[in-house]
Parts: sequence; C-alpha cells; structure tokens
Amino acid sequence: MVLYQFRQKLICSLFLILLIAGTVFCQKKTSNESWFFIQLTDPQFGMFDKNASFEKETVLYEKAVAKINNLNPDFVVITGDLVNDQHSVSQINEFKRITAKIKASIPVYYSPGNHDIGQVPTPESLKKFEKNYGSDRFSFKHKGSSLIGFNTGLIKAKLEKPEQEQFNWLSKKLRESRNSQHILLFTHYPFFNKTVDEPTAYSNIDLGLREKYLDLFRNNNVAAVFSGHHHNNGYATYGNVQLVTTSALGKPLGKAPSGFRIINVYNDSIEHQFYGLDELPNKESGKNATIPSISN
Repeated sequence: MVLYQFRQKLICSLFLILLIAGTVFCQKKTSNESWFFIQLTDPQFGMFDKNASFEKETVLYEKAVAKINNLNPDFVVITGDLVNDQHSVSQINEFKRITAKIKASIPVYYSPGNHDIGQVPTPESLKKFEKNYGSDRFSFKHKGSSLIGFNTGLIKAKLEKPEQEQFNWLSKKLRESRNSQHILLFTHYPFFNKTVDEPTAYSNIDLGLREKYLDLFRNNNVAAVFSGHHHNNGYATYGNVQLVTTSALGKPLGKAPSGFRIINVYNDSIEHQFYGLDELPNKESGKNATIPSISN
C-alpha cells in the first residue's frame, strides 16, 4: 500500500514537472513571436511640381506599393497629406488608383493631413475626405495591441466643438485599451518635434492644447505616437511615450530619402526603422517575421 501511494505521488510529480516545463516552453516560444506593419506619410501628389503634375509622386508611390506587397505587412497606416491640393480630382484619383494595387489581404488605414482637409477643416472638406478615403479616425485591436488614428487637423485649427468631441472619443478608446500589450497612435501633425515646451509653429500642435493630449497619452500608457507632416524624421519622448515623426514618401525636406517606416511589434516592446525605398529588403518576410534594421 505504501509503495503504491509512493508510485502515485511520483507519477503526479512527474506530470506536474512536465506540465510546468511545457508552459514555460510555450511562453518562451510566444515571447519570440512578432509581427510588423508599415507607416507611410505625405505621398502628397503634386508637391514636387507645385501642382503642375504628379509624375514623380506616381513613380515613388508605385515603387512603394510594390515593396509593400513584397514585404506583406499585417496592415498599412498612411498619416496624411495624401495629395497636395485637396480640390484636385486628378491628384485624388491617382492616389486612389495606386493605393488600390495594395494586396486585398493588407488593410490600409488613413489619418487626414492639412493638405487633405485644409488648414481649417470645414464640414464640407471633412465630408469630402470621408467620401474619398473613409472616416478621419479609426480604432482597432490586432494581436493584443490597440491601434488608434485621429484627426490632428481639428486640434491644430482649434475647432472647439469637433476637437472636444474627438477628444472624448479618443479618451474612451484609450480607456478601453488599457489592457492591451501596446497602444499605438497615428496622427498627421507631431505634437512637438524636439522639446515639449518648444514654441507653437506650423510643424507642431499649439502649446495651449499640447499638454492636454500628452497627459492623456501618458496617463493611459500609450507606447508611441507616429506622425508625419514634417517631411523629415524626428524622435522625442514624453515620459514613456515615444513621439515618432516619419519622413515623407513624397518630396523630402530633410536628409532622409523618400521612403516609409517599418514597425516591428513584440510582446514586450516595439522597434521601428525608417527605410528609403532603395534601402528596403527585397524578399517577402511573411507573418511573425521581423525586418532587420539597417544603419542610416
């Protein structure tokens, strides 16, 4: 009887050890899994030649779309200034024509830029944006992370009622995302470029509203805010929040060539790198794969 009980305890102990070992193995395996997506910004059809043509933008965007299809990201986010002239039907149609070449299995999300809806957005310009591209904001969950895009044009223009309405929407989405592995935000305007107290300028959000949003991000554990507008790369932090400005796919205004940013997402971190179109890897990565970093 004693021997039988000993054997039963031994079997149970061995089973428990195997169960724990299996759990640890699964956790280690899961921690190594990752996925990636692409942020591009400011294709801005018409900017190179001051609205006289958009041939240069067409070449760049078609090359970018071919790279996107080859890399096969989980999705793409385009953070505004899709065209240079919001009233140009030909610019809008060319942007839409090339965007439609992105594989149907790769979702595309948009945040509007000032060239898409005007420096001071109107009900008419917002309705036109929605007709051409969909809503000026989005929110979805993907593999444990929350991704939220919103319209910084309303903030920059200080449109009190729509700005506050959007702020309430954003606050609600952030509260609902607190248990996410990562919360990533997407906008057109950077909230600031170098220092949180830098003066209000064309390329940032006004001081009077900047702190309101930055505190909201910090208090809700936002990991990063990805923006565009500046046509140059930039990086800053506010507490633990990364503020990442991505250079243009269209006409560059800094040292970076035309390109886009690849964001690798891990369980416990995110990594991102801007690539010029000629610097990108030339093979399909597949899911649960990362894009290797390169030196600039």
